[in-house]
Amino acid sequence: MQSTSSAVQIEKIISIAKTAGKYAREQLYTDHDIGIKGAQDIVTEVDRKNEAFILESLRALYPSHAILTEESGAHQGDTGRCWYIDPLDGTMNYAHGIPFYCVSIGFAVDGELVLGVVYDPNLDECFYAEKGKGAFLNGKPIRVSEISDRTMALLDTGFSAKMTKMGRQNFDLFRHFMTTTAGVRRLGSAALGMCYVACGRMNGMWEICLSPWDIAAGIVILNEAGAKTTRFDGGENAFTDPWGFLTANPALHGQLLSDLKTISSEYAAPKKNAEESGGV
Repeated sequence: MQSTSSAVQIEKIISIAKTAGKYAREQLYTDHDIGIKGAQDIVTEVDRKNEAFILESLRALYPSHAILTEESGAHQGDTGRCWYIDPLDGTMNYAHGIPFYCVSIGFAVDGELVLGVVYDPNLDECFYAEKGKGAFLNGKPIRVSEISDRTMALLDTGFSAKMTKMGRQNFDLFRHFMTTTAGVRRLGSAALGMCYVACGRMNGMWEICLSPWDIAAGIVILNEAGAKTTRFDGGENAFTDPWGFLTANPALHGQLLSDLKTISSEYAAPKKNAEESGGV
């Protein structure tokens, strides 16, 4: 496959992400125009303005490419060259003045994720990677942690609005891993959580269902940092509907995956109550 750098210059994508992120940081403590998309699912004027800026910037650079964004959906173009944009990942944190959110931009060629940029403007940390070139944080190489003892592993997860809409739950897994690892955090930004695994701050992470723009950039960064990222059934391609995944270093991943397969065999299905199941 042709190198991504011959068609896309990652430095330009980093610049776009940083510009959008800095705008979000400047507006963090202002009064926001908050729209309700659904239960625990909101959007602010900063999401929309950042998305418009990123769209315009990408269109100027790569006018033939397709783009999929969180707020405005699909934008036509060559589907063999597709961008995935989350203009403000962690909107709920952002709307409450919690400085843990980011801008996430991923790129796929013929369905294969090959580039990812995630920018945290509050710490001025830019995570990025290109397929086959390694993963970096502000220019320095990053790798996943080497922890293989699950009792020492700190994990991250989330409880997405999409999960609830699909009739799924994460409480059984959360309870289990809280008692069998060093603990579980709910950071509130999937893209940043993935980057924290990639650089070794977190040791593993799982999400039951998200959206492609949430995870596109993070998957590239994780892969290039040495993580093993799979679907819950162990399938290698986690970039598939419903966009859930498990990620950790290879040694720890196998242990966590075994639990995912055995705890509440219907891990995502809500348990029926007695009346529904015919019990008393």
